[in-house]
Amino acid sequence: MAGFLFRRLAQSAVVVVLVTIVTFVLLHLLPGGPAKAILGPKATQLQIETFVHQNGYDRPLVVQFLAWAASVLRGDLGYSYQLNEPVTAVIADRLPKTVLLMTLSTLVAILVAVPVGIYQARGRNSAGDYAVTGLSFVFYSMPSFFLAEILILVFAVELHWFSPVGPNGDSLGAILGQAPRLVLPVLTLALITIASFSRYVRSSVVDNLAQDYVRTALAGGASENKVLVRHVLRNSLIPIVTLLGLSLPQIFSGALISEQVFNYPGMGFAFVQGAQVHDYPTLLGIGLVVALATVTGSLLADLGYAVLDPRVRYR
Repeated sequence: MAGFLFRRLAQSAVVVVLVTIVTFVLLHLLPGGPAKAILGPKATQLQIETFVHQNGYDRPLVVQFLAWAASVLRGDLGYSYQLNEPVTAVIADRLPKTVLLMTLSTLVAILVAVPVGIYQARGRNSAGDYAVTGLSFVFYSMPSFFLAEILILVFAVELHWFSPVGPNGDSLGAILGQAPRLVLPVLTLALITIASFSRYVRSSVVDNLAQDYVRTALAGGASENKVLVRHVLRNSLIPIVTLLGLSLPQIFSGALISEQVFNYPGMGFAFVQGAQVHDYPTLLGIGLVVALATVTGSLLADLGYAVLDPRVRYR
């Protein structure tokens, strides 16, 4: 296990480096640049050149990346010239709020997707199974911004049950203090995630119900519910562990859109704001955090295999 962990950590480090290089290059290849976006359309050529020189954007791209990487290793992610504060402070303030949104939506998705997947598996090829499958495909293929707009139209504009704007506050306590405003952002992410998770749970439960150990347990007098809970469910959760680790980028991308639509003060909202003005330090800092979260999720998914399935051992 130790050798496996070392190899995976080394692979993860390489992936993070490659992702940051690609992100850095792509950002600097975008047309426009930060000077005009920050200084405004009335900025003179001298002001633009001064801004570019002060921020080092006139240096070769390789030199810029090495300088940024050296700063990152010292714990300095740069300075956001849009928000006028260090990027580390931006991430420290916004990351917990995004994690809260992602955690709540993922918990709701799991609590709904697991029983829905089991229901579909036990009644496979029934009318209920087909109905849930069709609904899952609709939500899975629907863009998150479109789903968010529909939920706002139905539950905020027509029914007046919830606010069309997400909670705002400087702390998690302030965010949680406006819990009703969290419902629509969380529901937007949860519905899309439920559609994905429930399909995997259904497939896994169907496969496990056909295994010999299930028929043996039922032949030995064990009830179907007991076999389902004690044996089938444990083995069927393996795909969910994998999905939890590998779906972090998808969930974050959904959070990015949801935060923008609901004006939620998380990292996604800061990322969109930074993208509009080419705030390279903010975009790179958030991109680095997402890359680290992605490789960490992948590593945790691999380790989860060994916990849920004793047959899995890493040498």
